[in-house]
Amino acid sequence: MELAARVEDPEVPMPDRLSAGGILALTGDPRIHGDTPAVCFVAGGTVRIGLPTSSVDTVVASWKHVGVVRSWIEKETPEHPVALADFWIGRYPVTNEEYRDFLDSTGHTARPSTWYLGAYPYDRANHPVAGVTPEDADAYVAWLTDRTGHPWRLPTEAEWEHAAKGPEHREFPWGDAFDPEAANTRETGVHTTTPVGSFPAGRAPCGAHDMGGNVEEYVADTYVPYPGGPYVADHLVETMGAYRIARGGSFCRFGDLTRTRRRHGAFPGPLYPVGFRLATSEKP
Repeated sequence: MELAARVEDPEVPMPDRLSAGGILALTGDPRIHGDTPAVCFVAGGTVRIGLPTSSVDTVVASWKHVGVVRSWIEKETPEHPVALADFWIGRYPVTNEEYRDFLDSTGHTARPSTWYLGAYPYDRANHPVAGVTPEDADAYVAWLTDRTGHPWRLPTEAEWEHAAKGPEHREFPWGDAFDPEAANTRETGVHTTTPVGSFPAGRAPCGAHDMGGNVEEYVADTYVPYPGGPYVADHLVETMGAYRIARGGSFCRFGDLTRTRRRHGAFPGPLYPVGFRLATSEKP
């Protein structure tokens, strides 16, 4: 447990946190073992989801240096109320080890595209699984529900955003200013996945880790405009037509995707590896 504590200690330098996580990947990470995934409680209510239209220009200007264009941000508008019940969300994204158990149990044939030649990356057991499809994620939660008898699912898009930004409506899971020390993005310079929880300064208000950076995460929803908002036929639509929303940013993308309101998706190909985290409406 001492190594696990070091991984999530913001006072420990990043290289030492990653080293501790690497040892746990090989020896067994107590944070991801057991039949019940670790979760964080999120109180429901009528919450505000999305971005006020008046804020679009400010966001675009803030991220113009990485190529963000107006239509991408317009997809987040308008801000609107959504009624949510209480729920629980995964403390960490689903890991390679947990996904391997699913493959071993089910014989599911699709291997994550980030597993070199399809081989299980034992040295990255506690990294988030990435390079799966939305259908793979759906199959995982169906398997876990059947195995545990508990109703697991993917979070809705509104649940994910509410959990990430909290009642303070943070711009990022950790606060209102981008911080490369708080998330594994291109700005941080790691350029690959990292053990879950190893950027503790980026914890969301509910206590969940990696809701900004590491890997993007599928939610339950397919892209549609928000009520009264524009339909944005960007490259995702041009490439795939309908697509599943992904949230949270990634080690291979810039920090604009770690904004809690940012709506994205997974382009086909190796540059957009996406994973997922669990949610449930019932306390595990």
